[in-house]
Amino acid sequence: MTPPRHPVKVLLGLGALSVAVLSLAPFFGGYHVPFSVILGKASASEAMVFWQMRVPQVMVAFLAGAGLSVSGMAFQAMFRNPLATPFTLGVASGASLGAALYVRSGLRLDLPGIPGVSVAAFLGAFAAIGLVYSLSTGRRKLSAAGMLLAGVAISFCCSSLLLFVQYISRVGHSIRIMHWLMGGMHVFGYADVFNVLPFVTSGAAVLFYYRHELNLLLVGDDIAASRGVAVGRVKITLFFATSFTVAGIVAVCGPIGFVGMMMPHIARLLIGSDHRTLTPASLLAGGVFLVLCDRLARTVVPPSEVPVGVVTSLLGGPFFLWLLIRRGVD
Repeated sequence: MTPPRHPVKVLLGLGALSVAVLSLAPFFGGYHVPFSVILGKASASEAMVFWQMRVPQVMVAFLAGAGLSVSGMAFQAMFRNPLATPFTLGVASGASLGAALYVRSGLRLDLPGIPGVSVAAFLGAFAAIGLVYSLSTGRRKLSAAGMLLAGVAISFCCSSLLLFVQYISRVGHSIRIMHWLMGGMHVFGYADVFNVLPFVTSGAAVLFYYRHELNLLLVGDDIAASRGVAVGRVKITLFFATSFTVAGIVAVCGPIGFVGMMMPHIARLLIGSDHRTLTPASLLAGGVFLVLCDRLARTVVPPSEVPVGVVTSLLGGPFFLWLLIRRGVD
């Protein structure tokens, strides 16, 4: 793939698009809110919908999309696999199992500003991360293949246990679990914004710091090592940075599929494969994409709202097929 001649212009264009989407998206939804609300010339209910629901929903969607996209970019470079996603290593499955167990138990363990289901989901993701790391380093040498196999094994185990928990749950609990598994921005107020923000910013900072190493890992471990890259240490750092980013997002939003697979590829089409520019491009493209999907999910069948994970899956399925066909042709 030939990179564009003016990557800075592409980044500026994505930045301008991000500002436009973040500014306009809160005005769109199943409930009409006039533009005069930003001037204080709206009813109390309209102001509440706009400032306490729409604005934080858009902010969380942008952060979640950016984090999932840049994490998918890192996994695709680490594994040299264009089909790798942020959920490849079982983080989402672990989080889903933790959330399902919490719902099934009927406990109420809310923390200040953090719902109990989010706490349980994060603990489940943390357990999955620890298991994957332990299994992939059991023979004292970290390899991409070992990490991938460990992640797939943990993902299958968690998915099987999740089905069992759903089967033995009451109807109300089962419906609640299924709704959480579809993913969504069930946000009121700004607590979730501040819950997601540190995970996304810290993960993105680590990936941007290792942008040169990601370029070399994409070529191959041997070449990266010959250029002075501590391959094992870098992979461990990237693994934990991306996994905790995904864990923080899934704990708040649920598992939202295909964002981390699609958007890095679209960013590559726009700006090329150099991670020095691909990293910010993936962040911006992923954020814009999930905001648009979230707004579409809230307006396509009013007054009902479709879970945003359903929308991304409907778009991701055809994209997955296109990618397979394209790779086969190439």
